[in-house]
Amino acid sequence: MTVRRVYLVAGELSGDLLGAGLMRALKARHPGIEFRGIGGPRMIEEGIDSRFPLETLSVMGLVEVLKHLPGLVRVRRALRRDALAWQPDIMVGIDAPDFNLGLERQLREAGLTTAHYVSPSVWAWRQGRVKGISRAVDAMLTFLPFEAAFYARHRVPVAFVGHPLADELPLSNDREAARRALGLAGRDDGATAPLLAVLPGSRANEIRFLGETFLAAVERLCRERPALSVVIPAATPARRSELEALLAAHPALQGRVTLIDGQSREAMVASDAVLLASGTAALEAMLCHRAMLVAYRMAPATHWLAKRLVRTEWISLPNLIARETLVPELIQEAASPEAIADRLGEMLDDEAGRKALEVRFAEMHAGLQRDASRRASEALEALVSGRALPASVSPEAGEVAAGEVER
Repeated sequence: MTVRRVYLVAGELSGDLLGAGLMRALKARHPGIEFRGIGGPRMIEEGIDSRFPLETLSVMGLVEVLKHLPGLVRVRRALRRDALAWQPDIMVGIDAPDFNLGLERQLREAGLTTAHYVSPSVWAWRQGRVKGISRAVDAMLTFLPFEAAFYARHRVPVAFVGHPLADELPLSNDREAARRALGLAGRDDGATAPLLAVLPGSRANEIRFLGETFLAAVERLCRERPALSVVIPAATPARRSELEALLAAHPALQGRVTLIDGQSREAMVASDAVLLASGTAALEAMLCHRAMLVAYRMAPATHWLAKRLVRTEWISLPNLIARETLVPELIQEAASPEAIADRLGEMLDDEAGRKALEVRFAEMHAGLQRDASRRASEALEALVSGRALPASVSPEAGEVAAGEVER
């Protein structure tokens, strides 16, 4: 059955990347397919008719969402009207579960087929939400096998598709080539200089809560390590302006920090270690096979609520995937400039530990390479045509396989 129209709603830059890959896979299988909804620059380049800017849904934190709630409700109503008037074959929410699951439920109740791409962390906290998810979607598409097993146990149709970022990034990379490409190759004496990549986040609030802390830690590290160089990728022009303003207050970092536009993956591959905020960037650093420190700060009220709601031992994806602490995590008060600098200093001094972690990350990377965008497109085709979902993972792995869940 040909899929003619797909309504996609992405909520931030990481969702825009995932949506673009899904769109490419669907276009390869269904020439002439149309896309509509909300997407960012990558999805727009692939041909989506974006009804609102991507930033409309990019609100971070529980308290911050409450402030923007009336506007988000208006956007959801507008998207519901738009989707029902357009009558797509399927509507797919890409991440942004707080927004998308409500929209998916409304559209499913109105008769549209719906799917959600990227599982929320329902397995980690507030597991009762799975009941609402089962009412909102005809299927959940997950990145990780343990997520698929969770949905199977709760009788929610599911397809494990692997992770698109694992498909995009190569299983081997060249640190020195990446440094040369970024103009960061070596010192004047020809020796290899240690390089730290710093990624404070892609949202304005992340720069607000993390930017100054990260730069203060970097300044301390640079004082202790005269050979250290630092590269900071700016996710957007707006983030670059904010970072430039923060750097102006740190004249000691002049000549030590290189600010670049985008190219975060290249910066991570080029680096010896990475300092970053939690989120998709941590997964990207793992897939670039680089040692990292995850540090995160948020509004005090948001943190107070999160501590009482979240029931998981880790926040970073590398640790969650491995089910053990491979990556140090410093959260809220623990994420002080002094603590960050000390932990990064230990990491930079431990070359053997970094090399061992690079090998472990390469093994984890290989396990997630499954041609995710193609698998996701096949799952959507199955939903549209009424067929059984494709097999998720092998049953001998102790996870869900086709036929274990009825639609």
